[in-house]
Formats: sequence, structure tokens, C-alpha cells
Amino acid sequence: MTTHTPHKNPRMATITRRTNETDISLSLDLDGQGKADIKTGIGFFDHMLEALTRHGSLDMQIQVKGDLHIDDHHTIEDIGIALGEAFHKAIGDKRGIERFGQALVPLDEALCEAVIDISGRPFLTWDITFPREMVGTMATEMIEEFFRAFIMSARITVHLNKKAGKNAHHIAESTFKAFARALRMAVARDPRAAGSIPSTKGML
Repeated sequence: MTTHTPHKNPRMATITRRTNETDISLSLDLDGQGKADIKTGIGFFDHMLEALTRHGSLDMQIQVKGDLHIDDHHTIEDIGIALGEAFHKAIGDKRGIERFGQALVPLDEALCEAVIDISGRPFLTWDITFPREMVGTMATEMIEEFFRAFIMSARITVHLNKKAGKNAHHIAESTFKAFARALRMAVARDPRAAGSIPSTKGML
């Protein structure tokens, strides 16, 4: 049996974001055990965020009331913004982290890649396409919008690429899992870094 011992400097954050379109309460622990309590009102998006939580070894709670009677856009984008803000707060000054992460994750015929630099410079390269417009009640175009919103708020550089795939569900899930594994690698503590900032500039 493995027990989880919190680090003396916990990397956690709680964010509340309220607008005329969404009401979001969110908590994030970068050193978690993959525990998710997520209720966005969009079933497939919950599934993707649960995959992100599990494979990123995060603990994440998200409760959302959004204007889903209009569509899923505001809810998904605002969750991305709030989650990015929580990440930026939790990662702190980035001392002692690996900084870079990369993962290539298959799901049946789908194969997607994520490459991450916790750089302090928000940038997304997106090269992923979907063969249909919807998975469940979620528009596949909103997957890019979620990642863009997250990345801009988190202030990180991310490249997401599809190497193969024909099934929209598989492509989406492969993307989220690849991102999760790359993020897990990038935020990991480097035992050789001695708490230093991984940049020749002295800051990130």
C-alpha cells in the first residue's frame, strides 16, 4: 500500500470565476494522485478532464454552472481560463521543476503528441483535426479552444499534433492523455536542480 506524503511546499490553488455566462469553482493540486471530482454539465468534457487528472497525477475538483442552453462555448473556454489561472498560481516561481515534457500516446488507431515548455510565454501550436463536429454533446472545435484558453492563462508553450486517427473520440482522448503525461513530466521536481530555476535567464 502506497501513502501520499505532501511535499513541504504544496503546489495547490483554488480559483473562483464568476461571469454573466459561467460560475466556476475549481481546485488543483499538481502533486496529487489522479483524483477527480468534475461536473461541467458536458459529459464528454468531464470524461476528458478526468483523463487529464488521472494521467497527469493531479487532484482536481471543478464545479460549473454555465449557459449550456446557448451552447458549450462559454463553459469550456472559461474552464480553460480558470484552470490555467490555477496552474499558474500552483506552479509558483517554477524552482526545481523539469520544465520540459513530451508524450506520444496511442488510443487504438489514434496517436497524438504533446510537447510542453513551462516557459512563462504562452503559445499554442495546434495540428489536430477531427472527422466529425460533435462527440456526445461537445463540439470538437471546442477542444482547441479549451487548450488555447488554458495555455494562455497558464503561460506555457505547447505543441499538440495528431500523428494518426480516424475516430473523433479516440483522437480527443489521445490528445488529452498525451497532454496529461507531458504535463506530469514538465512539472516534476528535478532532484538535481537543488531548487534552482531551470533557465539561463534566472526566471521563467
